[in-house]
Amino acid sequence: MRKTLAIATLAGSMAVTGIALTPAAQAATQSTATTTATASYGGSWGKFFSSDRKAYTFGKTWKQHGKVHTKWYGVDKRGGKKAWVWFEVYQNGHWKKFNRAWDGKVAGSWSGRGIRKAYTFTCWAGKFDNCGRKYRIY
Repeated sequence: MRKTLAIATLAGSMAVTGIALTPAAQAATQSTATTTATASYGGSWGKFFSSDRKAYTFGKTWKQHGKVHTKWYGVDKRGGKKAWVWFEVYQNGHWKKFNRAWDGKVAGSWSGRGIRKAYTFTCWAGKFDNCGRKYRIY
């Protein structure tokens, strides 16, 4: 009887302590989640492959002095068909699309003001052929 009472008391005190710690733990978790949700996209990204995995792109996107910069690299088997990288940018209230073709290895960059979102995807053997998934990079 004493052992049962001691176990019940111990379990009860642990439950009370757990309830007392729960709001603090929730507050810490919520502040971390809020910080993560408010953080903007940016930093290194890739390798983003074409659907047939014959070409890929990777790079880095960052914001500096009110301007969004992207430095990207493309890799494709030299010779044969070209690979394409597409960028879709939401800039000053409008969507803009642009692309670049290459054969082999290439490096490129672009930048602009008023950019809120940027997406990229990679295609191989044509502008719209064998395209991979679209990824948000900023």
